[in-house]
Amino acid sequence: MPTDTEKTPARNKAASLQKPDENRDADDVTRALPHALGPEKSILSSILQDPQEYLARAIEEKLTKEHFYLPQHSALFGHLLEMFERGEEIELVSLVQKLLDRGLLDRCGGPATLTDLYTYAPTPGHFLHHQQLVKDKFVLRSIIHTANESVSRAYDSPDEVAELLDSVEASVLAIRENTEGNRVPTLRQTVKEVMEQFQALCAGEKGAQGIPTGYPVLDRMTNGMKPGEMFVVAARPSMGKTSLMMNIVEHVCLDGGLPSLVFSCEMSATQLVQRLLFARAKFASSKISKGYTPSKQDLGKINRAATELKGCRLFIDDTAGISINELRAKARRKKRDEDIRFIAIDYLQLMKSRTRQAENSREREIAEISAGIKGLAKELDIPVLILAQLNRGPESRTGKNIGVPRMSDLRESGSIEQDADLVGLLYRSAYYADSEEEKEELAGKAELVLAKNRNGETGHIPLTFIAELMRFETGEPMREEER
Repeated sequence: MPTDTEKTPARNKAASLQKPDENRDADDVTRALPHALGPEKSILSSILQDPQEYLARAIEEKLTKEHFYLPQHSALFGHLLEMFERGEEIELVSLVQKLLDRGLLDRCGGPATLTDLYTYAPTPGHFLHHQQLVKDKFVLRSIIHTANESVSRAYDSPDEVAELLDSVEASVLAIRENTEGNRVPTLRQTVKEVMEQFQALCAGEKGAQGIPTGYPVLDRMTNGMKPGEMFVVAARPSMGKTSLMMNIVEHVCLDGGLPSLVFSCEMSATQLVQRLLFARAKFASSKISKGYTPSKQDLGKINRAATELKGCRLFIDDTAGISINELRAKARRKKRDEDIRFIAIDYLQLMKSRTRQAENSREREIAEISAGIKGLAKELDIPVLILAQLNRGPESRTGKNIGVPRMSDLRESGSIEQDADLVGLLYRSAYYADSEEEKEELAGKAELVLAKNRNGETGHIPLTFIAELMRFETGEPMREEER
């Protein structure tokens, strides 16, 4: 076990590497962070001489003030960006005056530094090359900072080793994924993006909408499953949650051609593929056990469905009792390697959280899992569909309300409904019928109650459940007395 004395240098070194220190002691053997001052000066000089051309290029290439090593260069570039976004003219004399008026001149190095930058006279053709050099040095500094921070935290012997490992992995992956997207967008940029999306939506462009589920009424109410959203589908056991999930996966992956990842904590990958295959072929596999011999037409449908499945980019992980940290790590890798666009999870209450707080409280554990799933959706910028179990509330109701679910029936934690952007409650009235005659009358009738929609309307979505195919299709609206 390292002593406090042994741990201190690692922490101090991690701290010292975050920013350049011009007053560093001569005895300090800490190596200087990677940097490229010449290319930094070249970029700023080109911008000062022709801001419309070169600052526009820098913005297009997502260069940010964090990419600059020297604090004076970073402050100046940040101020130039602000002036450009406000539409102000950028030229040396007025720039010096504005910085002086705002008390920022010294932070940018003073008049002498600005004059030196303006007269640096770089070769314009080298602008992109110099910009790449500056970005590369920034990546190297990020790696060093992340590595030293990880060393420091590891020496501190955290109780939550799995959580630390997840955090370190996320930090390392973020260097690759976010070095060009770490700039906080301005309000002007955000408004512009919203208006562009609105115009595309008005024009009926598919790209402006979320990923369709294959159920027209649900898609109209939600405008599709959008990046960063967490969609919870909850029901009592035997209602068909997994079937509905796989029907949506089928539409997204096979009909939409989008790479998708399924985590199944309950069923094996073989069982899920079997369901998917026969549902796609619209063949009731249960007939085989009753002595039915598939016809040539049946075999043709099954073979076509198998060919389609072989060609799609669907990844199934059937790890039982997977932890939220393990799930997030696997999802990140699939996003990086396969560019997955959709995740489905079956189901929330079968997952685990390994933190010490979660060991003593099931409610706390579910809350951590729910928050982790929502965080994953935002981090990967893709929609996540997750199934959840309802408590016995629906069975405890009487009269025409028996079996009808409510959001408050979500088991073990109110944080699920808080984290979710969409909550759909699935139920089939026939399950609660008192007589065989009533069961026959209600057979196949189902509804998905969209109880929460953060960005749109809520309501009832009629479905038809074809039990022999384990498939939900768009159905006729239920009459009030059938609910």
